[in-house]
Amino acid sequence: MNSPVQIAVFVAISALIALATYLHCRGKGKGEAADEKDYFLANGGLAWYFVAGSITLTNLSTDQLIGMNGNQMALLAWWEFAAVAGLLILCFVFLPVYYKNNCTTTTELLQKKYGDKHIRALISVLFLFGNLFIFLPAILYGGSLFLLSMTGMDTGLQNLMITSIILATVGACYAIFGGLRAVAVSDTYSGVLILGLALLVVYLALQAIDFDLSGIPAERLTLVGDNDSPIPWHTLLTGMIFIQTFYWSTNQTITQRAMAAPNIKEAQKGVLTAAGIRLLIVPAIVVIPGIVSYKLYGDIGDPAYGRIVGDVLPVWLSGAFAAGIAAAVLTTFNSILNASAALYVCDIHEAYVDKDPPVVKLSAIVSIAMSILALVLVPFFASQESLINTVQELYGLLSMPILSAFIVCLAFRNVKAGAAMIGVVTGVAFYAYFSMIWQPLHYIHGMFFTLVLSVLTSLVMNKLIFGQTAELAIGRGDAA
Repeated sequence: MNSPVQIAVFVAISALIALATYLHCRGKGKGEAADEKDYFLANGGLAWYFVAGSITLTNLSTDQLIGMNGNQMALLAWWEFAAVAGLLILCFVFLPVYYKNNCTTTTELLQKKYGDKHIRALISVLFLFGNLFIFLPAILYGGSLFLLSMTGMDTGLQNLMITSIILATVGACYAIFGGLRAVAVSDTYSGVLILGLALLVVYLALQAIDFDLSGIPAERLTLVGDNDSPIPWHTLLTGMIFIQTFYWSTNQTITQRAMAAPNIKEAQKGVLTAAGIRLLIVPAIVVIPGIVSYKLYGDIGDPAYGRIVGDVLPVWLSGAFAAGIAAAVLTTFNSILNASAALYVCDIHEAYVDKDPPVVKLSAIVSIAMSILALVLVPFFASQESLINTVQELYGLLSMPILSAFIVCLAFRNVKAGAAMIGVVTGVAFYAYFSMIWQPLHYIHGMFFTLVLSVLTSLVMNKLIFGQTAELAIGRGDAA
C-alpha cells in the first residue's frame, strides 16, 4: 500500500477484527483438550446471526468478488440468484436430516445411511482434493491479486506469491488456534464491514459514470446468456440447481456452520438470513463494479475490481476495504482449513488410524500441510483467463459425483455402499472425459449429465453386482 493512511487504517481495522474475535471466543474453548464437537462445531454454540454471517462471508471471498466482477457482465449474477435456491434446499431438506442424525460432518450421514465407513472416507477424500487443489489456491491468488491491483502494485508472480504466503500464514493461525467458533465470529464481524463497503463501491462506481451505462455492449448487461456466454440460459434448466444443491447442502465448508447452532430452528433462521443477503445484496456487488469498469477501462479481466475500488474510494476508505478483503480471504481460507481438518480427523484418521486422536494437534498438522501445498498451486491459477469460470469448471470433477451419493442414500433404500461408490467413481471419470477431451456441450450441462449417470450407475450396479433392488424412500417416512 502506497499511502501511510491506507496502511494505518488497514492495520487498525485488521487488529480490531482480531481483537473482537479473541474477546468473544476467550475462555469458550477447551484448548488442547477440545473434542471434535467443540473444535469443529463450536459445541453447538453459534447463534443464528453468526451462522448467517459465517455462511455469507465463507462464500463471499475473492473468487466471487474478483472472479465475477472480472467477467465484467451482469450474467454472472445468476450464480448468486441460484444460490438462494441452494440455501433453501439446505434449510428445509438437508438440515433436518443432519440434525436428526446428529452429524459432525456431512459425510457422516453417508456412513449412517449406507452402514459403511468406506463411502464416507471416499467422499471425504474427494472433498479434500477439491479444497486442496481448487479452492485454497484460488482464494489465495484472488485475494493477492485484489490487494496488489487496488494499491497499484505490480501483480507479477513474485508479489502474488509473497502476498499469498502472508495470507495463508495468518489464515492458518485462525483455523489452528480458534477452531470453528473463532472462524465464524471473525466471519461475521468482517462480513458487516465488507458488505457495507462493497455496497458503497457499487454506488461510487455508478456515480463515476454519472449512472449512465450507455456505450456498454448489450451482451454485458443482459441476464439471458447465449450459447457462447459463461452461463447460457438453458444451463439454468439443467445443471445449475444441482451445482447449488451440492455447494450449499453437502459441502462441509458451508454446512458446518449451520450444523453448529444450538438447535435446528436457530440454524434455519441463520440460513434463511444468509439467503436474504444473497438475494438482496450480493448480486449487485459482484457484477455492477465489473460492468462499470468495462466502461472506464475496457476489457481488463480479473484485475477490474481491485482497480475500480482503488479509483473510487477515498484513500482512508480504501485501507478499510483492503482490510475487509483481507478478512474475507482469511475467513474463507481458514473456514476451508477447519472443514478439511474435520473431514480428515473424523472421517479418515478416526476410522482407520486412531479412534481417539488429539484433535487440536492433528488439525494443526493438516492445516499447515494443506496451506503449504495450496501455495504451490497459486501460479496455476495466476495463468488462467478467468478465476471464477476455472473454479466452477474444475469442481465439476467432484461435485456431481459426490452429490449422487447423497441423493441415492436419501431418495432410495436398500442400496449397497459399494454400488454408490462405483457410481461416484464413474461420474468422476465421465466428467473428466467430458470436460477435457470430448466437450460436446457447456460444462454446466455436463455436470447435469454426470449426476444422472452417477445415480443410474449406482442403482444398476446395486442390482447387477450386489443383487439388491433399490426402493424409493421418498414419501415413505424413512428418507431422513
